[in-house]
Amino acid sequence: MAIIYQAKKAVVAKPAQRLTISALDHLGQGLARLDGRMVFVPGALPGETVQVKLSSQKKNFSKAELQKVLTPSPERQPAACPHYQQCGGCQLQHATPAAQLRWKQQAVQQLLCHQLGLEQLPWEEAITGPDFGYRRKARLGVWYQQSKKQFQLGFRQQGDFRIQPLMQCAVLSPVLQPVFEKLLPVLKRLQQGRSITHLDLIDADGVVTLVVRHTEPLPPGDIELLCASWPEACWLGEAESGQFTPWQQADTMLHYSLPSQQLMLRFQPDDFIQVNDAVNQQMVATALDWLAIQPQDRVLDLYCGIGNFSLPLAQQAAEVFGVEGLAAMVERAATNAAKNGLSNVQFAQADLHLPWPDTGWSQQRFDKVLLDPARAGAVGSIEQLGRTGASMILYVSCNPETLARDATQLLRQGYQLTRLKAVEMFPQTRHLEVMALFEQS
Repeated sequence: MAIIYQAKKAVVAKPAQRLTISALDHLGQGLARLDGRMVFVPGALPGETVQVKLSSQKKNFSKAELQKVLTPSPERQPAACPHYQQCGGCQLQHATPAAQLRWKQQAVQQLLCHQLGLEQLPWEEAITGPDFGYRRKARLGVWYQQSKKQFQLGFRQQGDFRIQPLMQCAVLSPVLQPVFEKLLPVLKRLQQGRSITHLDLIDADGVVTLVVRHTEPLPPGDIELLCASWPEACWLGEAESGQFTPWQQADTMLHYSLPSQQLMLRFQPDDFIQVNDAVNQQMVATALDWLAIQPQDRVLDLYCGIGNFSLPLAQQAAEVFGVEGLAAMVERAATNAAKNGLSNVQFAQADLHLPWPDTGWSQQRFDKVLLDPARAGAVGSIEQLGRTGASMILYVSCNPETLARDATQLLRQGYQLTRLKAVEMFPQTRHLEVMALFEQS
């Protein structure tokens, strides 16, 4: 058989490009134009002149790697975290907090105006909280690096599945920040440490709880070492079965407070809670203010979780009905209502992405509706909201893209967008949440 040899093609290095950044997109990337094509540049800020290397080219846009900032923005600042350039947890520490919020809101403004066909949006003052030390719940990856015979503890790297080893994290709440110094020295002493894949950190009103997620049961000696490393923390273990096994002084029912409403909500480690306590309290206050609940009002709370909005609403309304997809969280919400002495709120389980059932709550009329869906938005529910007869619908969104899609449906049903707030739930990151009020025209 003949073997044909072909000369290798010469690899031509792509020349560096000089770009001027015009804006940030809703993912926190710098935007520029080159030869009529949009270029996305992570790490660049509006107004900057930068040197970049094109990393990929698509039909309508390109992506580039930032090589050098030639003319920095006056709102550029040194990152507070030494791990910032590698860690995937934050994307905007290189900008001042005020600039982060402004640019993120501008990106959402452009997205919503384009999707909804509006020229102006009814923005009100944004909800903000601490710039650092705000995160009361987080999941860290644990990885054993065989070549160096050592453990790594941290978040995923930027654009990579690998763990970025951390020694500190400025966005964690103060009571969670000692996790690195307390646990890293212990991991290497464990007999079965390689079976640990993640650590869940929870600050429940100042009480630290850690969930050690592992693929195989840990021997008693390993559990003793872990607990001794942080004696004031509660501990829970989880094996492949998904069942939590309380370890040291662990109350598996945690709680957080809504002080203004004098409410305490209990939750399990796997339950969804808003991770920014200060911002969540302002969100609840805004919901009560915007919906202007009257004593005779009947309110529907969709994607209600453990009752974060349902319970404060029930303190002012005649009746509240909360609907949630997970049966366990429905049970938790009902328990929270009972523990807080609220008898005018009911809860039901339903998959809200499917057509609503033809019985019970879905056949009733409501004066006002609140919905707080996950990032996928409210597909399956948004088309059916008009049949509730609600005069006001408050949409709490963690994803502006799906908000824009769902808001289009509400406008078609005769609602108008009357109030809008940016919610800075995750400072230093590209994420921006939004509260949007729709009223019948």
